[in-house]
Amino acid sequence: MLETIQNYFTSLEHHSIQRALLLAGGITFFWLVEMVAPLFNFKYSKIKHAGVNLFFTFTTILVNFGFALIMVKACDWTVDHNFGLLHVITLSPWVEAIVGLLLLDFIGAYMVHMIEHKVKFLWKFHMVHHADTHVDTTTGNRHHPGESVVRAVFAILAVFILGTPIWMVMLYQSLSVVLTQFNHANIRIPNWFDKTFGYIIVSPNMHRIHHHITRPQTDSNYGNIFSFWDRLLGTYNYTPMSEIVYGLDVLDNTQDESIAYQLKAPFDKTIKSDY
Repeated sequence: MLETIQNYFTSLEHHSIQRALLLAGGITFFWLVEMVAPLFNFKYSKIKHAGVNLFFTFTTILVNFGFALIMVKACDWTVDHNFGLLHVITLSPWVEAIVGLLLLDFIGAYMVHMIEHKVKFLWKFHMVHHADTHVDTTTGNRHHPGESVVRAVFAILAVFILGTPIWMVMLYQSLSVVLTQFNHANIRIPNWFDKTFGYIIVSPNMHRIHHHITRPQTDSNYGNIFSFWDRLLGTYNYTPMSEIVYGLDVLDNTQDESIAYQLKAPFDKTIKSDY
């Protein structure tokens, strides 16, 4: 079974249409579920809101496409030269796959996310993601192009540290796309989900807290796929959903659907970076 998974995700590298369908399919599915069982009944144009976030999704795709060849070369080089943590220790194939996915998530998602909140220069770019005042599934891919570059660099760094083959990276990225759309989705999640699966994966309830307008909630719950990184490293926060307000208090929240404002925000010296 593992060999089948490896072959499929190795081939996925060459099938951009399948990757695009995964992205589009996930957004469409959760977008429709939001209409049926929303947590917050936003009074906004769902289509206009999606248009703004899909613009940033498109810029993210362009950036990732630009780094794709570097990623493939990095994976091939580490495998050919037995470079990276996964080549230092001997593990069974299944254990190696699980450890690789866990550490790709830790370095390429949790760690870079936390750093973006701690380094003022990087935070200025990440603010665009937090600027959304109507968080839904399309928010998951709302990243300033500058932030997309930072995340791509960290993803490649994770490959060099771990020595992951391309199939493992493609599997991780596929899971990341779907889970990102899920944990940003404006859908009602029952309490039993958070008390069971929520200890393993990031649920929408957990991630909504991260999108609260002020600290300390904003500086918590950094996880992308796996929720236990926050619990283990002391960055987990619980705030009732009734208290959550989206946006960012250092930005003009009336401009959250202005593409021009969002693109210029990281370079606007009038916007405080130490919110």
